[in-house]
Amino acid sequence: MEPNSGRLPGLEATGPQMEPRATSSAAAPLRRQFRVLVGVTGSVAALKLPLLVSKLLDIPDLEVAVVTTERAKHFYSPRDVPVTLYSDADEWEMWKRRSDPVLHIDLRRWADLMLVAPLDANTLGKVASGICDNLLTCVIRAWDRSKPLLFCPAMNTAMWEHPITEQQVGQLKDFGYIEIPCVAKKLVCGDQGLGAMAEVGTIVGKVKEVLSQRQLPAELNPGFLSPASL
Repeated sequence: MEPNSGRLPGLEATGPQMEPRATSSAAAPLRRQFRVLVGVTGSVAALKLPLLVSKLLDIPDLEVAVVTTERAKHFYSPRDVPVTLYSDADEWEMWKRRSDPVLHIDLRRWADLMLVAPLDANTLGKVASGICDNLLTCVIRAWDRSKPLLFCPAMNTAMWEHPITEQQVGQLKDFGYIEIPCVAKKLVCGDQGLGAMAEVGTIVGKVKEVLSQRQLPAELNPGFLSPASL
């Protein structure tokens, strides 16, 4: 789904709306939908984006949107991703004057949880160093650290074993971000070892675990607006 130029689109296509249900004659607190922003970077593991989004949408009451780097686009077709995709051009197309949306800020406000899967070596280094030179890294730099950010490293084994990688992963964890560790397997490049992104089932299970700890009545968390309302 392509975003509309000039405004943030709604996410109606991402899943069914939760219908309010009263459990008694007294008004019961209602849970709003949770909103997950998936960041995808230029690792070959980005091939799994359509499957990952599909499995996330199987979680009840979950809305999903995707922020992609330009290099990640090489590995998947937008036609296979049934939610709104945002990329660098969208930020600049939406902002023409002072009253226009600042996309990386609006996405940061919209999302309850951010999941970066895969997080390649290049973007890992940028985030650890505070560099924000594209839409995805701007969202991460502006992220509200009271909300969870999960990241799934994915890179060649030799890159994973480089001493700087451990330092950079440690820096992200010091920021309060949650690592979903990579796994050992035969990589697409033919190497065998650590560096492959965690399995989709593992990632989705961790998202469920984190969200289960953040169930809030809608009236206690009123600050989240749908993109269409911004």
